Amino acid sequence: MPSTTQQHPVVVVGAGPVGLSLAIDLALRGQAVVVVDEGNTFSVGSRAICFAKRTLDIWDRLDVGERMVDKGVSWNVGKVFFRDEEVWNFNLLPEPLHRRPAFINLQQYYCEGYLYEKAQALGIDLRAKHKVIAVDNQREYSALTIETPEGEYTLHADWVVACDGARSPLRGMIGESSQGRIFQDRFLIADVRMKAHYPAERWFWFDPPFHPNQSVLLHSQPDDVWRIDFQLGWDADPIEEIKEENVRPRVQALLGKEVDFDFEWISIYTFACERMDKFRFGRVLFAGDSAHRVSPFGARGANSGVQDTDNLAWKLDLHLRGLAPESLIDTYCSERRFAADENLRHSSRATDFITPKSDISKLFRDTVLRLAKEHDFARSMVNSGRLSTPSSYSESPLNTPDVDAFAGAVCLGGVAVDAPLRHHSEPSWWLSHLGKSFTLAMFNPSDAQLPALKELQQQPLLEVVLIYPGQDIPTHAPSGFTMLTDHFGMWQQRYDAQSGAAFLFRPDQHLTARWRQPKADLVKAALSRACGHLI
Repeated sequence: MPSTTQQHPVVVVGAGPVGLSLAIDLALRGQAVVVVDEGNTFSVGSRAICFAKRTLDIWDRLDVGERMVDKGVSWNVGKVFFRDEEVWNFNLLPEPLHRRPAFINLQQYYCEGYLYEKAQALGIDLRAKHKVIAVDNQREYSALTIETPEGEYTLHADWVVACDGARSPLRGMIGESSQGRIFQDRFLIADVRMKAHYPAERWFWFDPPFHPNQSVLLHSQPDDVWRIDFQLGWDADPIEEIKEENVRPRVQALLGKEVDFDFEWISIYTFACERMDKFRFGRVLFAGDSAHRVSPFGARGANSGVQDTDNLAWKLDLHLRGLAPESLIDTYCSERRFAADENLRHSSRATDFITPKSDISKLFRDTVLRLAKEHDFARSMVNSGRLSTPSSYSESPLNTPDVDAFAGAVCLGGVAVDAPLRHHSEPSWWLSHLGKSFTLAMFNPSDAQLPALKELQQQPLLEVVLIYPGQDIPTHAPSGFTMLTDHFGMWQQRYDAQSGAAFLFRPDQHLTARWRQPKADLVKAALSRACGHLI
């Protein structure tokens, strides 16, 4: 326990996947971060097991993605069953040449452990059993009263980021709440350890014969653990339902009498779709479940929380370094509120489809499922959880509007799409060259463009990357730049790039401006705008 009141640039409250991801991101940008958490253990049970490609791309930038993927179970395919028939299957990553799969399944305790070890390696100040019990929000800082086993102390922070979960004590301390919709249903989670030969796929049943009139979800996890979610209905007794003698027959009915298994974790949950009206209150910011909460269908909880940190970290860093106005931090709130509303919309629709609350709704759902086996139009209506995808900030004030027409896979404000490239004749991936600062990607620049590129390379927040088609960098290519080759032609295709085109990416890898034939003054203006100077 500190003996005197200390002042810190950023204090993160909560050491889950969201809080630790934010702390690591800030530390990699050179910021001193304190993480406080009232507990001193990792999570129990699988909890948030599905981590999306976008989250893996972010964790790659934080140098923990490889560990997550190596341990996790990778998957792209999902299957939907109605009663005892498969009615539809889908591939979430149908095109080749991406570094990461659409999803991995990994128990949350592994995720937290890898992030924690990375935070330790970076020297982040991690304080377990340090519970925030009061917040005094001042104009220039926030004062936190911290309770520890040895007593209380006060911590001053330029910025506090509450990543303290759906029940967020900090939210209550500042007199705020989340608003939304509570779903009156109960689901049982059973983490089952067994030897099984099911493929690494997401299987979802509507009204199966082994659990009639309800739904069931099956996922594989590392260590021969399988996650099974059983819908129980609102009238189910939560105390009785989690008793092993009541859970075992449900699991046995799904797996078959001949399958042996043990339980690793049993829990029961209800859920809500809700968010706070604002994500900033003075010097206190909210991220992850503390700011917005969704149902578990679609894996939009932890994934959207990590994307919150991806949006916030670079903005806090620039402001703390005096390179961006405070208004830049407000764009975190507007952009991520938009993303939260998108997730809430998808999550609510999925929940309504999975758990219909009227005879008409159930008739509609069952009819769609019957038709889905034969008809494409019905498959688009099946909703077992629209799985997490990154939000596009197409209306962000940080974007410079297009003056040229572009096709390709990335819209203005959208997150960068990966592509295989070569760097110094070695295989590389596009996203591995993004994220340290702003990046201007120039495709096959002409000699006439080189003076402007050398001028732009002197901008303090900008790195210029040159991308050439084919296998080799031209002999006349200039020195002093990162140079890549698009040997498969995938980068050019995915960005609709033509010779001389330029693409400006933010530190969170979102595309914020692009031109067919850029000029240095236009790029500088776009960079200034993306740093919040023109809003």
